[in-house]
Amino acid sequence: MKMTDFFLTELEREANSSRLALQRVPEGHNDWKPHEKSMPLGYLAALVATMPSWIISMVKQDKFDMKSPEAAQFKPLEWRTRVELLAALDSAVAGAREALQTTTDEHLSTNWKFMVGEHVVSDSPRHTVIADSVFSHLAHHRGQLTVYLRLNEASVPALYGPSADEGRFN
Repeated sequence: MKMTDFFLTELEREANSSRLALQRVPEGHNDWKPHEKSMPLGYLAALVATMPSWIISMVKQDKFDMKSPEAAQFKPLEWRTRVELLAALDSAVAGAREALQTTTDEHLSTNWKFMVGEHVVSDSPRHTVIADSVFSHLAHHRGQLTVYLRLNEASVPALYGPSADEGRFN
């Protein structure tokens, strides 16, 4: 199987799981957080919605510098309604899908750099960065989001198996 095909399948699977979680995010609680060191619910939900768009940079650019003027486009989405949140997810997935459909496995084997000014944070093959920094990272933050849902009395979707709210094993 080609890496591009694998990543396209993974993108759709992860998008479906993210959609299930984002559909339950309570509106009007964007500033809520479970602990003073935690990120606010609105920021976390926006992060889950937009993370697939990171693939675009990983495919189409050779590096990303958090201190560059272009980094401003990654300012967290400020949303008020779930409709806006889900539209952001759809846009991020569409952009990632297009990037993956127009690249090659050979290109995904070339390195991509993540930088903060002159400091190189990582310099790894694009396929590794996509797997780790998008898909694994997305699963981590989506897991956090499900905890936030529970603490806000919202139902938790069954993502990788049953949840207490949907189809628990008996």
